[in-house]
Amino acid sequence: SLLQEICKMGLFGKAPDPKEQVQEWGKKIRKEGNNLDRQINAIKREEMKVTKSLKEAAKKGDKDVCHILAKEIVNSRKAVTRLYTAKANLNSVQLQMKGQLATVKIAGALSSSAEVMKSMNALVKLPETQKAMMELSREMMKAGVIEEMLEDTMEGLDGEEDMEEAAQEEVDKIILELTTGKLGEAPAAVKDTLPAPVASTTKATEESEESEGELEEMQNRLEALRS
Repeated sequence: SLLQEICKMGLFGKAPDPKEQVQEWGKKIRKEGNNLDRQINAIKREEMKVTKSLKEAAKKGDKDVCHILAKEIVNSRKAVTRLYTAKANLNSVQLQMKGQLATVKIAGALSSSAEVMKSMNALVKLPETQKAMMELSREMMKAGVIEEMLEDTMEGLDGEEDMEEAAQEEVDKIILELTTGKLGEAPAAVKDTLPAPVASTTKATEESEESEGELEEMQNRLEALRS
């Protein structure tokens, strides 16, 4: 009960200052955000290297290598999307903490927040933020900002296997996107969409332009997802 908590605080030391607590949490959240930025940049740098290797393999017509590298790119893009979602949740918690400071000024104490609870649940499930967010969530529980975390939230992450096994369709799309259909032996799933070898120079040019249009459209969609 609240009375028991007050008694404990009185017996075992001074209760933490709510304003200081919120400021400390803000520092931890910013630190995690910076860690995520570093991870995102590292993944993107690695993706650029893999993309270059894939294009080189495509020129040689090495279908197997292209598939392996395309799968790596699919997984790296999923990882980046996951990290951007984590950043959005961190930003949400940070914003709520500013609201808590206003509450402290008026009421002199922190208040319970369903929004913080929702974001913290999501952050605890991610391997990249799990450790720091578990610790932070315990502090927030003690302060009464969030309720006790659900048991299934604390359990292991089953979604990792899904990330490791990129769907064939996604892999084919990456190959098409990065090679503009120039890979000699096209994957079965995208064979119909790749330009077929034709004798007519005019037809080949038209199909090449179509492929470039598809590539540009695909890149625009990917940029929209990342933004």
